[in-house]
Amino acid sequence: MSEPQAVPHSKGLNSPQSKADLFVSFTWLALQGFGGVLTVVQRVLVEEKKWLTQEQFVEDWAVAQILPGPNVVNLGLMLGGRHFGLMGALSALAGLLLAPCALVLVLAAAVAGFAETPVAQGMLRGLGAVAAGLIAAVGIKLIIALKNNPMGRLTCLVIGCLTFIAIGLLRLPLGWVLLSLGPLAGVWAAHCIKQRDGA
Repeated sequence: MSEPQAVPHSKGLNSPQSKADLFVSFTWLALQGFGGVLTVVQRVLVEEKKWLTQEQFVEDWAVAQILPGPNVVNLGLMLGGRHFGLMGALSALAGLLLAPCALVLVLAAAVAGFAETPVAQGMLRGLGAVAAGLIAAVGIKLIIALKNNPMGRLTCLVIGCLTFIAIGLLRLPLGWVLLSLGPLAGVWAAHCIKQRDGA
């Protein structure tokens, strides 16, 4: 049985050269992901590796976001599977998990008595503010990708604001927000695509 080959990509985009390339790239990505990997994932996959366009990243991240499990793991599985099938998905997954798990175990053993001190707790709170800033910066960068969305930028921003209000301010459960706003946005996007293609 022949081994899956890398899937050809859109013009101007690269693709992973091998399963080893996937493994190394996702390992390096995971080791940079302090406080969450969204900022790193977008920079590495879109700007550095050029494996995805900004629009493709937004679409894939949206799918990864609504699937159960960690977003970046879902994205790694999708990207690896797209290029090299099951073994590609497993290579990306191994890259995301092996080195960080080993590092966390070593750090946990090293700082076992230090983690509960006021200094360590203060450091963690400070890093939380930095992580929030990083996520906000990526969110602003991703807004640019909405210019080609079939629903139009204004509709996307309204849906984004409604989602923020529902989750951030009203504290509604994520599942309910996804089950209500998700289908509405999907149906409206399908309508807009149909209209655009019919024109």
